[in-house]
Order: sequence, then C-alpha cells, then structure tokens
Amino acid sequence: MDSPEIVGSIGPDGHTAGVFQSPAPTYRPRWWLHVLLFFLTLGTSTFMGAYYFGWAPKELAALHWYQWLVHPAFLAEGLKFSVPLLLILLAHEMGHYLMARRHGLESTPPYFLPMPLWFVPFTPGTFGAVMRIKQPITTRTQLMDIGAAGPIAGFVVAVPTLMAGLALSQVREFVHDAPLVYFSEPILFKVAARVLFFPGLTGTEDIMLHPMAWAAWWGLLVTALNLLPFFQLDGGHIAYALFGAGHRRWARRLLAVFVVMIAFWPGWALWAAILVLVGPEHPPIPYEREPLDRGRRIVGWIAIVIFILCFSVAPIQLW
Repeated sequence: MDSPEIVGSIGPDGHTAGVFQSPAPTYRPRWWLHVLLFFLTLGTSTFMGAYYFGWAPKELAALHWYQWLVHPAFLAEGLKFSVPLLLILLAHEMGHYLMARRHGLESTPPYFLPMPLWFVPFTPGTFGAVMRIKQPITTRTQLMDIGAAGPIAGFVVAVPTLMAGLALSQVREFVHDAPLVYFSEPILFKVAARVLFFPGLTGTEDIMLHPMAWAAWWGLLVTALNLLPFFQLDGGHIAYALFGAGHRRWARRLLAVFVVMIAFWPGWALWAAILVLVGPEHPPIPYEREPLDRGRRIVGWIAIVIFILCFSVAPIQLW
C-alpha cells in the first residue's frame, strides 16, 4: 500500500500553518488476474483429477493425451474432482477474506495457484490458493478471527464433500501386483470410510474412491498443512493468538518434533528447511498482551481439534 502524502498548509502570513495527510489510494483488485488464475487452476486440477483420480472409460487409453482434453468423459470425471476441490479452497480463502474485511482490513481476493501438469504425479493440479492482507494485524482478536476463519470454513465444506464422495465410492478386491502409491487416511477420513460407509471391509478389499472423495482427501490435507502451528501459517496465527509470547518459547521445540517426522515422510524435509530459514516463531504484533475472550479461545481449540482430525504423519507413501 502506498504511503499517504504529507502536504503543508500555508497560512495568510505565508508561514506553514500545519500539515495534513491525503488519504491513501484505495486498493483495487486486478480481477482479470484472479479470474485467469482461477480458470487455469480449474484446468490443471480437472486434468489431474481425471488422469489420476477419476473413473474415466478405459477406451481413453487408446487416445493421445491432447485428445483427452476435449473428450466429454474425461472432462466429466475431472470436474467431479476439480469443482469440489476448488470449492474447499475457495471457502478457506473467503473465510480469511471476509473476516479481514469485517475487521476493516484491506485484503486481496484469493489468488489460485495452478500446478504444471508435469510437475509431480498424483498431485491435485494446484498449489492451493493465497490471499494478502494489505494492512497489519495488530491484535490477538484479529489474529484469531482471521487465522481460524479460513481452515474452519474449508473444513465445513470438506466434510459434506467427503461424505458424498464416500457414498459414491465402491469396494473392489485388492490386488498388490505392482508398486503402489499409498495415501494415508487421517482420523476423520478413516472413521467416515471404515466405520460409517464400509464397516465390513475385509483384508482383501479396498475402497475405490470417487473423484469427489479424492477432492475431500486433498482438502483435509491442505487444511492440516495450513494449521501447522508455525510462523505465519494459519496454525501459527491461531497458536500465537491463544498463547501470546508463550508461543515463541515452544515453537522451536515443536520444530524439533517436526524434524523427527522426516523419518516417517521425506516430504517434511522441505517444510522443515523452510521453517529453519524463516524461523518457526510467529512475528510479534503490537498488542500481544491484549486478552483473548472465552469465545475466541474456544474457536482456537476447535481449530486444534480440526488439525488433529485432518493430520497424517505420512500423507503419501510408495508401497
């Protein structure tokens, strides 16, 4: 945001009578960029959803990849994945955006981030979405409201998406005749799949997830990663709002635990390296001694419970 201009006011005697500040320029979103990124992300996630997570007809295997892009069956399968996934991401970011505006803070709309199709296999076709608050957050109340609104809103959309996706999923015989990519089941996913929908699953059977269920799985993973209690992640905002300066005392201890988790999943190494570089502690805010009311403390603990329900120590493994 541009700094306001300071202009001198000249009195009748020719001397400066005082100064005033002209208002800062109003932020105007570049909507064309937000819309472009959204549709690019819709395209990449639709492709990856159909290619890796859809139930597209086998006859597509005889076609070239560029023919898939215009095949109705391929697009239909991809949209079953990409639309619910982007709805989860949109709910998450709009939770942040609307709460920031409620507190009178200027904020950008969400920037969706498409992932190149060739980047990594078995990925959702997107790096997620981000937004930027154009003014500083100064109180723990603001920090809790804005930090918690995103993951809670995304979780509220992810849960019915998961239930609908599991209801549309099927059971098949499990044949382990080649290396497999294994996606671990967080607590919520395991309870919903193994208890509510497929309680009689045998050791020789596996669940063939509907694309919507896969979208929910990625939505839960994104929620968990955002709720990691470090730096300026949503979880860092929430932990700092709950515990104030005390967060800085145990953030590095938690980072040590985080480093140990690399033994279970190598992907944590990248996260650990980033946190070592930027520091795991949340940056201080001006009014960190401001008390947090009981209702917002409850919201903070609800976010922690959501983190536990969505978290996996080793999200993706090769069998």
